[in-house]
Amino acid sequence: MDGKAIGAIGIALCMILCGVGSAYGLYKTGAASAGVLAEDGKKFSKIIVLSLLPATQGIYGFVLAVMKISALAGLVGAEGVTGGWALFGATVAMGFSGLASGALQGKAAAACICAVGKNSAGSGKYVLFPAMIEFYAILALVLGIMLK
Repeated sequence: MDGKAIGAIGIALCMILCGVGSAYGLYKTGAASAGVLAEDGKKFSKIIVLSLLPATQGIYGFVLAVMKISALAGLVGAEGVTGGWALFGATVAMGFSGLASGALQGKAAAACICAVGKNSAGSGKYVLFPAMIEFYAILALVLGIMLK
């Protein structure tokens, strides 16, 4: 397998894994939001940010993949295989981080959405808990940008 194929697999996994993490997280927040809004439609503005937080991992995966596609062109010969593995590592790290953080952020945000349903007075404070999970996706994105 040449370096271009190895790098392309890493880029594809980055997008796929981040997308799956975001989709699962959004499924959790969407379900929780629907429950809260069914009881009180006026709470939409208090839960919308919590509902959308897990979408960012999919965006990060897409951005990193687009940034790294241009690196595929330079991967030729024996040095290209080494570069392909470096590209693979840089992008797959974001993929797994996006998968885990998107799914877990969705669960945390869903719990916070339910908390808003019970007591909307602290809705601004509830954003902090799933946002802490976001930090790890941001670290993976920064690392992916810095590598290769």
